Amino acid sequence: MFKKVNSRVSFPQLEEEVLQYWKDNDVFKKSEEGANKPLFMLYEGPPTANGSPGIHHVLARVFKDIICRYKTMKGYRPLRKGGWDTHGLPVELEVERELGLKSKRDIEEYGIERFNQKCRESVFRYVKEWEDLTERIGFWVDMEHPYVTLDNSYIETGWWILKQLWDRDLIYKGMKGTPHCPRCVTSLSSHEVALGYEENTPDPSVYVKFPLLGWEPTICTREAFDEVAKHGLPIYLLAWTTTPWTLPGNTALAVDPSADYSLVEVEGPKGKEKLLLASALVEEVIKEPHEVLETFKGGDLAALTYRKLYDPTEHGVDVHQFRRPDGSSEEATVLESVDGFTPRVVPGNFVSLEEGTGIVHTAPAFGDEDLTAGRQHGLAFVQPVDLQGIVTGTYPFAGKFVKDADEE
Repeated sequence: MFKKVNSRVSFPQLEEEVLQYWKDNDVFKKSEEGANKPLFMLYEGPPTANGSPGIHHVLARVFKDIICRYKTMKGYRPLRKGGWDTHGLPVELEVERELGLKSKRDIEEYGIERFNQKCRESVFRYVKEWEDLTERIGFWVDMEHPYVTLDNSYIETGWWILKQLWDRDLIYKGMKGTPHCPRCVTSLSSHEVALGYEENTPDPSVYVKFPLLGWEPTICTREAFDEVAKHGLPIYLLAWTTTPWTLPGNTALAVDPSADYSLVEVEGPKGKEKLLLASALVEEVIKEPHEVLETFKGGDLAALTYRKLYDPTEHGVDVHQFRRPDGSSEEATVLESVDGFTPRVVPGNFVSLEEGTGIVHTAPAFGDEDLTAGRQHGLAFVQPVDLQGIVTGTYPFAGKFVKDADEE
């Protein structure tokens, strides 16, 4: 025997009845009673850019609540402490929009203390909406005693944790490649990047010829260079990139050490030219009549040197080079100032043969893979762009924003 189900169900009314039942019977508190196993904790993430609950945050809360309920049913005592992540770029961006501020300089002129106070006011603007959402989806957490990341007690706890790690020699100072916002003049977390990226940004695809010079005698013997150069110079290493603005920072070219590379003779605008590129991509890249003169393994090309496209020392840009810490056999992590450098070919496990030429333009100042290669091979480090994304030095395109400098 089943109760008759009315086809005219009011779901909002049904929801209110369920919520009232939970409240009248103090279901949240009862769900925590009887726990006899260790504490179980889950982290509550930050809100969306405008502080309101986005769908991915709603789903995250639902899944975390499911885990907490599962752990409760298994006899654990989940720490269901609500909280507010009040730091981060999304809060600042909303306040900037409200105040009509366009840049970091605008914030400084407005007053950092005044701006921070506006941000503090903003982060609690949506508390009621979050509390309502939390109750409606049955995400039972303690909202009466929340953690708040701007409270001194929370901040001091964070510093205390860092101090414990420091005392145990578990923290070191290093360098990491991160996404960067030139307008905000700050690095971005992966979460902040996921909040939005300007679509349809033009990234021009260009092929670049790097003239072969010689070889690096401290890296390998001269045999590889002689084998390539016997066909007569000039020979060009053909690379491909979609970020021309990073070319002034080029200090190496990466190849796949296990792949085949062909030396190809082709009719150029000024006569015959000889190009080195991945064998698998020759037919895709070179549409003109051509002849394959010889084939080499990528590993044999490592330590070949080439003429740099732009000499930073001629354009007033500092040059540094990675070196290993004194007495260390680890990766080169120390950057020291040098007068100049000779760029060279290095092996790289990140080189793709699916597009481009199989020779990757490498600039350790741009991109985490490039930075890693710089450390591994002790490459030069050239940073010709400031934190506002403006090209520095005396290049013909100096003073321009990086994307505006692409064509030149």
